[in-house]
Amino acid sequence: MNKKNIKYLTTGEFAKLCKVNKQTLFYYDQIGLLSPALKNEKGYRFYSINQIELFFVIDLLKDLDMSLNDIQQYTQNKSPENFLTLMYQKKEEIVKKRQEMQMKEKLIETKIALMEEATQLDFHQITLEHLPEATLYLSRNIENITGEKFVEVITEFISELNQLQLDTGYPIGAITKREQVLNGEYTKYSYLYIEQPQPKEGYPYFQAVKGDFLIGYHIGDDKTIHHTYKKLLSEMERLDLTLGEHVFEEYIYDTVVMNQKEDYVTKIMMQVIKK
Repeated sequence: MNKKNIKYLTTGEFAKLCKVNKQTLFYYDQIGLLSPALKNEKGYRFYSINQIELFFVIDLLKDLDMSLNDIQQYTQNKSPENFLTLMYQKKEEIVKKRQEMQMKEKLIETKIALMEEATQLDFHQITLEHLPEATLYLSRNIENITGEKFVEVITEFISELNQLQLDTGYPIGAITKREQVLNGEYTKYSYLYIEQPQPKEGYPYFQAVKGDFLIGYHIGDDKTIHHTYKKLLSEMERLDLTLGEHVFEEYIYDTVVMNQKEDYVTKIMMQVIKK
């Protein structure tokens, strides 16, 4: 330690400065990641003040989920070029993660807004409302398919939402055509859908027809949903309305917030036209 122009730190001092315990430094030395600048004849370890920056870079890379083995590969092949390559790579990863977190934040904000709105609804009331046009992303047609095929379509649809980043936080709903509802086939759905408030270019969407909708809520599972449909159709007749082209169904309360199927709530939106 006779290099007067270089400040050396003991293992304890260097560990304190880096805010880690000494065992971490011992391990880094053992695997060849960060070794002391000096080891004297008594086996004491000393670190150079210049090694602090290297420790901080190692710590940064760890925080960015880089394995110690990969960090070691860099430390054994250091160069300005390799450093720049590594930093650009990590910057891209951070940008991607930031975008993913922003998307998740929007999902959560949407789910909060929908749930807060749901807590203010009267599920025993039927209302006639004018709804603006909504853009929907549709699944493949699910009419007349077997249970096994239905599972395949649902799996495919959910995979598309994830891969194409089309999950907006809105519930996945189902569309039933007019003829099915009039025939009493209330659960013979034609498509699955999810609302897209800000549709991306380059994807096939369904523009839900804006207009008047008779809206009601079914409490319970789909085995008893026909009772609610009959109430809606009766109210439609009372208001001198005729059924439009589509009926939209989506869960308000489902397995995410309720433990029992008897407590599930389904929103039914029947497109109607004045006679």
